Amino acid sequence: MAKLIWMTDLHFARRGLVVGHDPRVRVQQAIRFVCDHLADGDLCLISGDMVELAQPDEYQALRTLLAELPMPVCPMVGNHDDRSMLRAAFALPGQVMDAFVQYAVEVGDVVLICLDTLIPGEAAGFLCDARLAWLEAQLHRAAGRPVVVAMHHPPLALGLDMLDPDNLKNGIQLLDLLEKFPNVVQILAGHVHRPISGVVRGIGFRTQRAVLYQAPAPVPRWDWDSFTPPAEAPGLGVVSVETGQVTVQDLQFCPYETGGAAIQP
Repeated sequence: MAKLIWMTDLHFARRGLVVGHDPRVRVQQAIRFVCDHLADGDLCLISGDMVELAQPDEYQALRTLLAELPMPVCPMVGNHDDRSMLRAAFALPGQVMDAFVQYAVEVGDVVLICLDTLIPGEAAGFLCDARLAWLEAQLHRAAGRPVVVAMHHPPLALGLDMLDPDNLKNGIQLLDLLEKFPNVVQILAGHVHRPISGVVRGIGFRTQRAVLYQAPAPVPRWDWDSFTPPAEAPGLGVVSVETGQVTVQDLQFCPYETGGAAIQP
């Protein structure tokens, strides 16, 4: 069995607010919740947008906070991240692909494969031929074991008019590959700041609430000119994987609030 603590879209900043929310308070609240209630997790997966503005000191400050977690951290890149800065600040676990934030980690009998979908300077994601070839090799290596594939950009449309255009550009190509491996049991994605789940090509998929702020529901319709984060509490996920079963729990780790004093250690 593997128990993964799953956070996404921290958008961390050392000072100031991000879209009206305090990212330091949010990260500290999430860490305290995990320490108090989920300390038996095997690792903490963070599926991208680690920081709001990619700067070395932002990653260093975030690394210091995340060191309080009682389990190893698996950091991933989102469209707000810089892969070289992230790699300089965080040690990547497992089998790591050169030059990318892409790696495979064994958690008991489960293999977690974290993909690098970053296109520098763009909101959408993409997996080049080299990254896909590396993924295929890892999937062959994991034959017979449950595989969870994590990425920042969802590989399929989710019915979110304002967010779907910035998903993984070659999601169909990725799904064509994953479909060939029946041991792929779950796809986890960030980016959309909403909890959405379903099945694609026979594989369960899930997106998760953001640690910082949420995106509005698709109804009533909204656009970027009118965008305002809804008054919804942040969340994190607990992904439990056993032979033949995957469970994803969506947990609220604090009430909705935009500000407040940082939690003291």
